[in-house]
Amino acid sequence: MLKVQNLSKSFNVGTENEINLFNRFNLNIEEHKCTAIIGSNGCGKSTLLNMIAGSVPIDSGEIILNGEDISKLKEEERAIHIGRVYQDPSLGVSPALTILENMSLADKKGEKFGLKRLIRKENNEKYEEILKALGLGLENKLNTRVKFLSGGQRQSLSLLMAAMKHPDLLLLDEHTAALDPKTSHVVMRKTKELLSNYKITTIMISHNMKDAIEYSDRIIMLDKGEIALDKRSCDVSEEELLAIYKAKLEEQIA
Repeated sequence: MLKVQNLSKSFNVGTENEINLFNRFNLNIEEHKCTAIIGSNGCGKSTLLNMIAGSVPIDSGEIILNGEDISKLKEEERAIHIGRVYQDPSLGVSPALTILENMSLADKKGEKFGLKRLIRKENNEKYEEILKALGLGLENKLNTRVKFLSGGQRQSLSLLMAAMKHPDLLLLDEHTAALDPKTSHVVMRKTKELLSNYKITTIMISHNMKDAIEYSDRIIMLDKGEIALDKRSCDVSEEELLAIYKAKLEEQIA
C-alpha cells in the first residue's frame, strides 16, 4: 500500500551541525491498518511524516503509494490522496469560516470550483449526518464559526474533514498532544470509530504509549532514524515500550 524504499535524509549538510537522520530507510505500511509510530524527540517520526506528506523533501529514495512513486509530487498534489490532522487543532480547519463552509471545502478537495458554488444547500443534510456520527452536537451548529469551537471539537472536525473523502492514506501528527487528557480520550475514541467505519490506512504519531497500543494495529518505535521495534500492538505492553524507551534515553546520555 505505502512503501518507503531506501529513503535518506540529512540536515545542515556540510556544517558542524550536520545530522544524517535517515540512511536508506525502508518501511512498508499495511492497507486498512493503523500503524502507530513512537519514539523520543529527534528520532525522526515527524520528519518521516513530513516527507511522506511532501512538506519536507527527501534526499534520495522512493515513496510509493498504491504502486505510484509520489516522491517528486508537490505537497498539494499528494494531498489529493493523503489526508492529514495536525497537532494544532486550528491547522486542519479554517477558524474564520463556519462548520458548513469548512465541510464544503473538505468535500471539494481535489476538485475545481468557484467560491460562489462552494455552498450547496442540498448537501446540508449529508453534512449533518456525517457530523452526527461524532456525537458532539456539531450537526446543530453548521453556521457557527469554527473559532468558537473548543479544541476537542475543532480536532474532531479536522479529523472528520481529513477522512470524509476517503483518502488512500491518513496521517495523524500527534493530533491529541495539545488537548487535555479528558478531551484527548474523547478524540482518540472518535478516531478509532472513524478509522473503523472508513477503513482508511493510517499512520499515527503518538507521544502516548498507552494510546499507541490501544488504538493501533501495529507499533513502530524509531530511534535515530532506525526501527528499534516493530510489533503488532496486541503483542506488546506499555511496560516493554517504556523499558526500551528508557534504555534508548540512557544510551543518548552516556
